[in-house]
Order: sequence, then C-alpha cells, then structure tokens
Amino acid sequence: MIDRLGTDPATGIAVVIATIGIVATLLVLVRIGGQRGLTTMSAADVACVGALGAVVGRTTLLAVPTLATGVIALVVLFGVRHLLSALDQRPRWRRLFARRPVVLVRDGVLYSESLRRARISEDDLRLRLRLAGITDRRQVGLAILERTGQISVLRGEQPEPWLLADLERSSWPQSTGGRAE
Repeated sequence: MIDRLGTDPATGIAVVIATIGIVATLLVLVRIGGQRGLTTMSAADVACVGALGAVVGRTTLLAVPTLATGVIALVVLFGVRHLLSALDQRPRWRRLFARRPVVLVRDGVLYSESLRRARISEDDLRLRLRLAGITDRRQVGLAILERTGQISVLRGEQPEPWLLADLERSSWPQSTGGRAE
C-alpha cells in the first residue's frame, strides 16, 4: 500500500505536462466558446462540468493516480492559476485570454449582430434586463457582455468615461434609432 503513495520522476514530469496541457486546452475551448458560457449554468451545463472535472482529474493524474501524482497536479494547477492571474494584469495578455466586453444595447437600441456574435439570445438579454429592474428598453443606456460572461446594465444617464475605458468605442454599432440589425 505504501508504494501506491509515491511516484517516479518520469511520472512526475508526465503529470506536470498533462496538467499544463489540459489547462491550456480548457482555456482555448473557453476562449472559442465565448464568455457567456462562464456564467448561468443549466442542468446540462452542470452535468458537463461534472464530467469535465472527472476528465481533467483523470488526465492530470494519469492512468493510475497516487498521492504523489495528486499533489504534483494540485501544485501545478495552483501554479498555473497564479501565473495566469499575474498575466491577466497585463493588457496584452488579458486580450489573449479573455474577449473584450461587447455592447449589446446602447440607448435602448438592441444590437442583434452583437447578440449573435456573443451567442446570447434575446430571451437571455430580456431576463438580465428584468433582473436589473428595467421596465422599458429605452431605460437602458448600455447593456454590456462583460469578460466574466455576465451582462452589466447601465441606465440611460451617461456613465463617466472611466467606467467605459475597456470598451472599444470604434467597434460599437452605430445607433439607428430603433433596432439594429
């Protein structure tokens, strides 16, 4: 039994490589899937996350996990998370790992193309607007899909420029006075 706790150096290195590889793969898939997938989870999402955890755990620990390989995988996971957190403080790296915020509604005008690109349905947007206490779309100054996948809703008054500093104004759809298509 005691021999099941340890590992050899080659297996330790394999655990490090597998752990970094699976984290990198997850980051790429989240980047491709869009930030909306990071929030509100349906029953199917919960099932997928459970299965994902099992796959990640089994992959990082290789075929026959031991206490040592588990410790190595945890240390590498925490190290990678710390590194990614440090890189996220640098704008160039942040753009690589996370999409920019997306303007979905401006001055009451719904931007269908932005919704489509962000993979957000009008039903999801309506839900978020209701949760923000919006009773009329014209009350919305801005609705923004944030990097975290959440939707921020700012009322009609003009927000201070500092709040919008991370938005690319040049990429905002032009207001058409009603519904942008």
